[in-house]
Amino acid sequence: MDRTAQLTARRADRDIAYDPPPAADSPHAGAARVLEENWTGTSTVPSRGLYPHQWSWDSAFIAIGLRHISPLRAQTELETLLDAQWGDGRVPHIVFNPSVPLDAYFPSPDFWRSSTAGRAAGAPRTVQTSGIVQPPVHALAAWLVHRADPGLSRARGFLTRVYPRLAAWHRYLLHRRDLGGAGLASVVHPWEQGMDNSPCWDAPLRRVPPAPTRSFRRADLDHGAAEDRPTDLDYGRYVRLATDYRDGEYADGQGLFAVEDPAFNALLIASEHALAGIARELGATGTARHARAERLTAALIDRMWDPASGMFLCHDVRAGGLIPERGVSGLIPLLLPTLPRDIAATLVGTAHGPHFGLGRTTRLAPSYDLLGEAFDPHRYWRGPAWFNTGWLLERGLRTHGERDRAQALRKAMLDLAVASDFAEYVDPYTGKACGTARFSWTAAVALDLLHDFEELMDSKGGNRE
Repeated sequence: MDRTAQLTARRADRDIAYDPPPAADSPHAGAARVLEENWTGTSTVPSRGLYPHQWSWDSAFIAIGLRHISPLRAQTELETLLDAQWGDGRVPHIVFNPSVPLDAYFPSPDFWRSSTAGRAAGAPRTVQTSGIVQPPVHALAAWLVHRADPGLSRARGFLTRVYPRLAAWHRYLLHRRDLGGAGLASVVHPWEQGMDNSPCWDAPLRRVPPAPTRSFRRADLDHGAAEDRPTDLDYGRYVRLATDYRDGEYADGQGLFAVEDPAFNALLIASEHALAGIARELGATGTARHARAERLTAALIDRMWDPASGMFLCHDVRAGGLIPERGVSGLIPLLLPTLPRDIAATLVGTAHGPHFGLGRTTRLAPSYDLLGEAFDPHRYWRGPAWFNTGWLLERGLRTHGERDRAQALRKAMLDLAVASDFAEYVDPYTGKACGTARFSWTAAVALDLLHDFEELMDSKGGNRE
């Protein structure tokens, strides 16, 4: 019986004295049940209602959590996603489940037309996908999954099979998406960055004429309140960008929207470091990948670090120059181990200062500047706090020696994940649940944080519940 089954199974009438099953109401069991409910047999949906397919960066975070209860399922999660990779190397942001009705989610497979519109870019013919991408967390996830059970990973040839695909994914981003010429990857749609509705996109989106409202139906409003979701005007612009990209056969560099984002590139750099670890495991040196990660870090600082803001800002490739909006994306480079000490210290100060209030006025870091004109504590990515960005910040704080602050954030995340029934996102001030409940990546990062907390308690000789 793997750990997933153990955590989700009913307690036996007679427990084995030396290895009793966990309590049915423990945080471990609750998080594991969410992932079990959302498991399809080959991958995990973010939620059964609002997001009924496989999402790219969701699956990376899900695998990071799954590794603690079923390394095999964690490997399968990533393998299923990479099986839908395009010939040009891109990993699509959605892999569609053919058994889900077309009207359950928009844009649906018949909108993206991946197997026809994406033919020149090498879209697979046996599975339907979207044509855009999401942040490259996958190599980091694969490395962590391998380390959770190296014996199983080696026996299955897990890294041997995923490494070439991950390398091709990074090549695509570093070459096809270097639209600004600085060596960094650009996103060509707000959905690609993952923080879909951030005020950081407002200025570049103004260049985009919206698609007529009558030309699409928003399935998201069937599952969430309109006041918490993107406006129809913004959604029309998202649809226009996606339509133009599709009609251009998913060729890069032609669209009205091209932005270099600090979180997207920081995750690419972190995954380059992870690929170096994978390369060493497979018998290579990994030196070239570490060197590339260092060059990308230098480019990130040169291109997007803004001392006056005390954080990284997005760079608008089309208009030129930084976008003067403080989003949580600009704090995520704290994850990078070789970030200069003064920049790391400034980022820590900004996260805990008046613009984000972490540990002072807010329980979790908001997705957008508390003092910004567009701040809204409930509207999608315009203020609410998300658990995956919290996980990245917690790792960044630990990476740069801020262990007490990391521990405080870890505790707040675990408390709110359980109290909110593993909500999609929460009000940063009150922790009130927003979005859909029983969200997969919330459960997954909670499992990872629980595991780290137990290791910490063991190292200090503390008690474990």
